[in-house]
Amino acid sequence: MDPRGIVGIELHHHIGIAELTLSVKEPRLEQLTITRHGTTTAGEYRAHVSGIEQTGVLEWTEADGVRSANSTRVPVELRGRGIAGKLVDALIADAREQGFRIRPVCSYVEAAFGNHPEWADLRA
Repeated sequence: MDPRGIVGIELHHHIGIAELTLSVKEPRLEQLTITRHGTTTAGEYRAHVSGIEQTGVLEWTEADGVRSANSTRVPVELRGRGIAGKLVDALIADAREQGFRIRPVCSYVEAAFGNHPEWADLRA
C-alpha cells in the first residue's frame, strides 16, 4: 500500500479501451474521535479520523437550557462513512447526560430526529 492508501491497481482492456481501477483503503470508524469545543453558550463537536487532516463539525448555540444544532458539515473526503451521524449521536448523548434539550435547526439533525422517535423527549 502506498502513502495515499492505494492497495492495488488493476488495468483492464475492453474493446480497445483501457480502464484503470484503484482500490483505496478507507479509514475505519474505529479510528474516529469526537471532541467537544466551546463555552456554555456556543460550541461544536468535531469528528477526527486518524490520518485525515479535515474534520467534520456540528455547530451549536445554547440559551435557556436548549442547544440549537445550527450546522453539520462533513468534508467530501469524509462523506459516506456515517460521520455526521456520529456527531449527532455525541450531541444526543450529551443531552441525556447533561439535561439540555435540542432544537434541530440544521436539516441533517432535523432528519435524524425524524428517524429516531426515541429522541422525542430531547426535542425543544
